[in-house]
Amino acid sequence: MGRLDGRVAIVTGGAKGIGMHYAGALAAEGARLMIADIADGKEVAASLARQHGANSVASAIADVSDEAAVKALVAETMARFGQIDILVNNAALFAPLRETKCTDIDAGIWDRVMAINLRGPFLMVKHVAPHMSARGYGKIINIGSGSIFHGIPRMLHYVTSKGGVMAMTRVMALELGEYGIRVNTLSPGLTMSETLMAENPGHIATARDRVVASRSIKRDQQPRDLLGALVFLASADSDFVTGQNILVDGGNSNT
Repeated sequence: MGRLDGRVAIVTGGAKGIGMHYAGALAAEGARLMIADIADGKEVAASLARQHGANSVASAIADVSDEAAVKALVAETMARFGQIDILVNNAALFAPLRETKCTDIDAGIWDRVMAINLRGPFLMVKHVAPHMSARGYGKIINIGSGSIFHGIPRMLHYVTSKGGVMAMTRVMALELGEYGIRVNTLSPGLTMSETLMAENPGHIATARDRVVASRSIKRDQQPRDLLGALVFLASADSDFVTGQNILVDGGNSNT
């Protein structure tokens, strides 16, 4: 018996990077799963289905900043699985961002970061929460960032968006608790995901040594380091936990 048997989860940004590891962890605990991403997640879904059961994992191409796309994603998930119990708001714009002085950030890039990193989670909750409310139960896990506690020079747009995610979690937890929905933030530190290493070696070169040196546990963070906290927040183990931030960064931010 898995800790998530009988549950259905949506993982946005689940076709690659850390999101792909989140999807694998939930499926391994018995959740049926919809992987949503602007990238094609069919191969990831097929691989997980082979491991954890035919028809247990599906995928959809969706831009979380587009409300019509979000509505279609939620409708497809309901048609396929009949319920939604867990939402992991992981989709975000980070890996491709280049370090830029705050006075030089293009307004269009700023707006795109906010559209994906803030509007996206808002739209997902707007359209998923009613289905959770109807069942009287749900887990929403917003993916934040440890960077909001100490900042990242030349990454104002990203850090600001993740500060908004933290605020969003607090308000959503207050509003949705009466419907049995728990809302929490999972905040990683700098994580050596496949996507970050491939798309932004410049940021790794700038930040990696500094971040590791500032940690209590002095090593790189890997995607697997986040999976225990993710499953905890998705499972019944955290049924009396809401409005919280779980920081997983090796002690870089001591809160």
